[in-house]
Amino acid sequence: MYRFLLTPRWWGINVFVLLSIPFCIFMGSWQLSRFEDRVQDHRTATEQVAEAGREAPRPLKDMLPVTKATSGKLVTASGRYGKQLLVPGRELDGRQGFYVLALLRTDSGEALPVVRGWLPGAAGTARVPAPPAGEVTVTGALQASETPGDNGVSAQGGLPAGQTAAISAASLVNLVPYDVYDAWVTLSKGDAGMKAVPAAAPPDSGLDLKAFQNLGYTAEWFAFVGFVIFMWFRLLRREVESARDAELGLVPDEKPVAVDAAVQ
Repeated sequence: MYRFLLTPRWWGINVFVLLSIPFCIFMGSWQLSRFEDRVQDHRTATEQVAEAGREAPRPLKDMLPVTKATSGKLVTASGRYGKQLLVPGRELDGRQGFYVLALLRTDSGEALPVVRGWLPGAAGTARVPAPPAGEVTVTGALQASETPGDNGVSAQGGLPAGQTAAISAASLVNLVPYDVYDAWVTLSKGDAGMKAVPAAAPPDSGLDLKAFQNLGYTAEWFAFVGFVIFMWFRLLRREVESARDAELGLVPDEKPVAVDAAVQ
């Protein structure tokens, strides 16, 4: 009854099943490991941000460029505040508001974006404190440039003058007549009564959409394993039933179809 398993057709089916099952298991395990890596990165980044607040601040130049190891670390920089901008659509403690961003002109000639604090309400309607005049030294957490569209950063264009959607050198270089550091700092203490913006975890180190995509792909690959096994047993059962019917003579004989050859 099972001699059909030795036919070329079933050899092909069996080889496909034997190759696809370990392949699907391997891909599912790999996607699961990617998710676990992201969970571990998120845990490490969260601990790093918490520990960075207890460390002594270091000069800005010693911590550049921004990496996962330096993101969130306390840095100091000196200079004079230049242009001030507003970053709308930023949520803090469940409330909508905006960041107050000022560009600190340093001795290097480049400007460091400094988030002085957060204010509730809509940007442009609230009164915003002017940045301090003269030479200042700021201390805050170092952050990597934002990417519009990622991690809740708006990609909105056409904002009013004096506003920017993202804090990045690529966005700011078109708004000011001087070079800008490819990094920014959020002050440890809010300036002029504003609320301090907490440091964020480094990019690609959180439980974001990509992490849960990995988890979804894991479920898909393991579901494919079950589907392949289910379909193999279904084909086998159908083939066995057909062979049993043939042995019992239950398969109807094919009769030629009568064709009326008369032509009107």
